[in-house]
Amino acid sequence: MATFREGKVTETLDQTPSLERVLVEIDGGVVEALAYTAMTGPVRTGDHVVVNTTGVELGLGTGGVVFVLWNLDGPGPKPRTEGHIVKLRYTPWQMNVMAAEAPESPDHETMVSAVELEGTPVVACSLHSQVPAVAAGIKATAPDARIGYLMTDAGALPLVFSKLVSLLRDAALIDVTCTSGHSFGGDLESVNVFGGMLALRHAAHCDAIVVAMGPGSVGTGTPFGYSGIEQGQALDAATALGGRAIAALRISFDDRRERHQGISHHSLTALKVAARERCIVAVPKLEPSLARSRPSSAIQASATSTRPGSPTGGRASVSSSRNSCVLPLWDAPWRRLRSSGSRLPRPAPSPVRPSRTTGNLPRCGGSSG
Repeated sequence: MATFREGKVTETLDQTPSLERVLVEIDGGVVEALAYTAMTGPVRTGDHVVVNTTGVELGLGTGGVVFVLWNLDGPGPKPRTEGHIVKLRYTPWQMNVMAAEAPESPDHETMVSAVELEGTPVVACSLHSQVPAVAAGIKATAPDARIGYLMTDAGALPLVFSKLVSLLRDAALIDVTCTSGHSFGGDLESVNVFGGMLALRHAAHCDAIVVAMGPGSVGTGTPFGYSGIEQGQALDAATALGGRAIAALRISFDDRRERHQGISHHSLTALKVAARERCIVAVPKLEPSLARSRPSSAIQASATSTRPGSPTGGRASVSSSRNSCVLPLWDAPWRRLRSSGSRLPRPAPSPVRPSRTTGNLPRCGGSSG
């Protein structure tokens, strides 16, 4: 269960319109705490506050933060905004937002007729930390492309918690954000991932979409007990809506955990089990020294793993399964992006050059099947 404590704010370290970082004295000690001002109102030195210390007491990583729940001396949050869709439903912190799909939204009429992604590239990540690399790669080859980031609710729920997103916005690598499910705080809000993709394409006129959870990935060391398994579901959603689904692999050469060496089992499970439709998998071109390393051998081994009952004769691989085909990063489909707001036709099939890690690769078709 959660742990709540009462303390006194001793110093404000920094603040933005949506987030304040303060020092709070609790039981003779001082801890750093975050306050989401949309939920708590402003927090000032000398205010008595109630904080949640669960993450710190559990010794969590990204989640090891103290959060201000209530300012006992402050004016409270601003008056309720418009919108009747509720996020964090049936908790003491439930809030209403203006979801793009809602009847009262200015984007409602657009969303009524928004049923196709029209070939828009959708890159699904398994970690929040992959978003900068994906966004930078797209901008490097298509500087005028309008990129939308869709944050799911598998990690941190408040978008403002992500320092990366703030930096990417400042660097013009992400142009618009949307928070789906119970995540909140984006330029757009959506009820689910399907609606979020369509809102970014049709309401925000994005040329490419990056889908990823917020900070705070969960893992348990079991085959299916991790939050990144949603990557497969996001890929299938993009395909179902007529987008071009692209998977960003989790690859490591330094992780001491064997299950994450080479292609992480998180990526393999998401692609082989969670994803049921064909997609594109982006594979990096490795330096010679890395190509000869043990994790690289693991990547090659992963490309020949088997799945019982596979329609491909038991051969279910990252490079040749019915669920995926491999696309080296230098052949990324966003090279074909037009200017912002254009309607993107579904790209025609194009050959793929061999990767140093996978040898000869299949051709990537423009449609999923």
